[in-house]
Amino acid sequence: MVMRTDPGLVRGQNEDSVFANADRGLAILADGMGGYQAGEVASSMATVLLSSGLQRAFKACAAHTADSATGQLFAQRALREQVAVVNSAIYRAAEDQSRFGGMGTTLVAAVFCDDRLVVAHIGDSRLYRLRGEEFVALTHDHSFLQEQLDRGEISAEEARYSVNRNLVTRAVGVDPQVEAEVHTHSVRRGDVYLLCSDGLYDMLEEGEVKHLLETCGANLERAAKQLIQLANDNGGDDNISVVVVKVLREFPAAPGRWSKLWSWFK
Repeated sequence: MVMRTDPGLVRGQNEDSVFANADRGLAILADGMGGYQAGEVASSMATVLLSSGLQRAFKACAAHTADSATGQLFAQRALREQVAVVNSAIYRAAEDQSRFGGMGTTLVAAVFCDDRLVVAHIGDSRLYRLRGEEFVALTHDHSFLQEQLDRGEISAEEARYSVNRNLVTRAVGVDPQVEAEVHTHSVRRGDVYLLCSDGLYDMLEEGEVKHLLETCGANLERAAKQLIQLANDNGGDDNISVVVVKVLREFPAAPGRWSKLWSWFK
């Protein structure tokens, strides 16, 4: 796993925050919003609180453990519960301190366990997967623009230049409660996963991102650096953050304990 964040060329500060821990199979990215420095506070709180909360939860119960009644993985439950905790903490901080009023953050979080990926997201930060020749988004934006696309009111080309492209319909910390969208996907050896903020995908065509991951997939540091450089070359209108993960081999869960995942990812 490789993470990188950059302020871009226009914004005076970086309100994105990233976390990655290959040893635990965790990756988190948040894009903050709000008044002076409030977005930076919200995104930092999200990554710090969520990463620590998930790691505590997975020490008590392995992420791959399945509920006998529903078949739901514990990772799914933990993501929902810990996102709720983070949401409450950010909301209370904004209520208690006027300078943080209205702050919030998008969020995308990935948990890799037992040859699966569990992803939770809120807002318009995304997770993509490159598998062979297929490059797809595994998240669906919670945004006004995405709703217009879903209703067929605008085309994908029109969406790239819409004035509404940064209006999210769901964010962490803005309301007393928020619901994370959580999905589980199978993972294969050779897969490359990309978590990113809108500062990346607003500046690049998906075909450009796919091509770069295909050509730089063997060197994740280079891939992350080049993605941010291309976004800046195209204007760097926003903060730019990425987490890039490559699956080197299968990672079935070890019975009764956390599996050490470092050798499975890079």
